Amino acid sequence: MIYVSIGSTVGASLAFLISRYFARDTVVKSLSKSEKFAKLDQLTEEHGSIIVAITRLVPLFPFNLLNYGFGLTKVPFWTYAFWSWLCMLPGTVLYVVVPDGFKQLLKSGRPPSTLIIVLAADILILTFLVRQAKKKLDADKARTEPRTAERTIK
Repeated sequence: MIYVSIGSTVGASLAFLISRYFARDTVVKSLSKSEKFAKLDQLTEEHGSIIVAITRLVPLFPFNLLNYGFGLTKVPFWTYAFWSWLCMLPGTVLYVVVPDGFKQLLKSGRPPSTLIIVLAADILILTFLVRQAKKKLDADKARTEPRTAERTIK
């Protein structure tokens, strides 16, 4: 599990760096007039950890595209690398432990306790991380909304 975790994090980080140093400037120049890209760039700079965490925890986002995509934004490298590692860890545990647990289940006819514990822990960790990310986003949104309203009034 340690090797898989290290390998996935190093691979994700290398793709991020390739994108950051070989494509970001070109993308920024070509999308410089796009409000959507400017907003995404600002959001990743301000809330990079939350955005990386959510996209890593929700399996709807293609893993490899995320690696390159985040390199095109202002999310800091170490923020990206740490949160990618942390939020890929539950999936890594599932990919490594679950197949072994099913093998033992087929052999013995009953699920091993480690499989049940790992699945329960994964669900709890994922639930906790998603709730924390949502709380932080809501708090940041509440903090910035009065400023936005003040600018609109002036």
